[in-house]
Amino acid sequence: MPGIVIVGAQWGDEGKGKITDLLAERADAVVRFQGGNNAGHTIVRNGQEWRLHLIPSGILYPGKCCVIGNGVVIDPKVLIEELDVLRARRVDVSGLRISASAHLIMPYHLLLDSAGEAKLGSLQIGTTRRGIGPCYADKAARLGIRVQDLLDEKILKKKIVAAMEPKRLSLRPFEKDPALDLHTMTEEYLTYGHRLEQHIADTAKLLWDMLDDGRTVIFEGAQGAMLDIDHGTYPFVTSSNPLAGAACVGTGVGPKSIDEVWGISKAYTTRVGAGPFPSELHDETGEMIRQNGGEFGTTTGRPRRTGWLDLVALRYAARLNTLTALVVTKLDVLSGMDRIQVCTSYRGAEGAVFEDFPYHQTVLHHTTAELVELPGWTEDLGACRSFSELPDAAREYLQFIADYVGAPVTLVGVGPGREQVVWTDAGRDTLLGDSGAAQLAAE
Repeated sequence: MPGIVIVGAQWGDEGKGKITDLLAERADAVVRFQGGNNAGHTIVRNGQEWRLHLIPSGILYPGKCCVIGNGVVIDPKVLIEELDVLRARRVDVSGLRISASAHLIMPYHLLLDSAGEAKLGSLQIGTTRRGIGPCYADKAARLGIRVQDLLDEKILKKKIVAAMEPKRLSLRPFEKDPALDLHTMTEEYLTYGHRLEQHIADTAKLLWDMLDDGRTVIFEGAQGAMLDIDHGTYPFVTSSNPLAGAACVGTGVGPKSIDEVWGISKAYTTRVGAGPFPSELHDETGEMIRQNGGEFGTTTGRPRRTGWLDLVALRYAARLNTLTALVVTKLDVLSGMDRIQVCTSYRGAEGAVFEDFPYHQTVLHHTTAELVELPGWTEDLGACRSFSELPDAAREYLQFIADYVGAPVTLVGVGPGREQVVWTDAGRDTLLGDSGAAQLAAE
């Protein structure tokens, strides 16, 4: 298949990097289409851990075409540091391409982000303070500075002056900060441009040509559907659209180029930062899931909030993305539990039951999870490599999820290692066809 989109189907941190890494081996290109370095992917390969924030997961394959699309906002300092770390670990980064139209995070975006969160006090959204929101705000206000501007000193300087002018009052507390000096900023960003110039390209055309040739392109989303700025738990959301539809806008390809949309979900639910979380656990079970699952942010190190799997939100995400398949990660974390609970509806403050995700924020904030209990299992799943090797209760749990959400489970994560996955028959057939499925089975 030419185009497959991988999206988070929860509040982010679902393990998309590992899944992208697995599929990238059989793809010709991997593309990031939104977000910035507020995202983080952790990949474990051959016992080594890799933490990526901006560069697509496919970079670990030598020479693989990896694209940072126009929908991504880029902190060039972070990107260069990430490239340097990869080079130091002998990773070939020659295949990286950066859209000339992607927007840049500037020093004033970082300052405004931190100041804005601090000013909110108890009403903080819980941003990563990486300057993502202010950068997207400048993009919408047509005050953004783009990657291509790094290659033209005169334009870069003019655009910095224009972008800072309406922020003069907001930036007054930082007026002595050397990072905001016009000359310093211009020189710093021109240097970034020299370092990145070899990677800057017309990435939309690059992808058109690849798709026209029938080559396989993976579109890699950051964050998750429930953090979407339009359809998520607003205002406790990210500043972009982490939905499958944004893969087109954030890369320049048309909707007909997308053949498959795979949603990634943990076997339970987590979220970072503030916002509603009906199935959240505040007890020993929640802490056990956090510790067993290593639920601490890749980018921030913050402990994640944990809870039972929220099928109301997951089905909502499936509809938003028209998921053709579901990948369930970290199933092994639930091993050792006699009983497992899942959220199948919400109960409102006045007793009303919601089987669909409530559209009204006030209603959602006062809901609690209505739970269904399912049998658990005690077996260690780490060595399972086929669906039949999973315990009966684990298979029943996966089927319950698939039936409720309305999408087949194609792949199951049973441990942190790259090889610790179980392909279902639906996954083999959907992704690879008959011959590919036979090859994967042999592997």
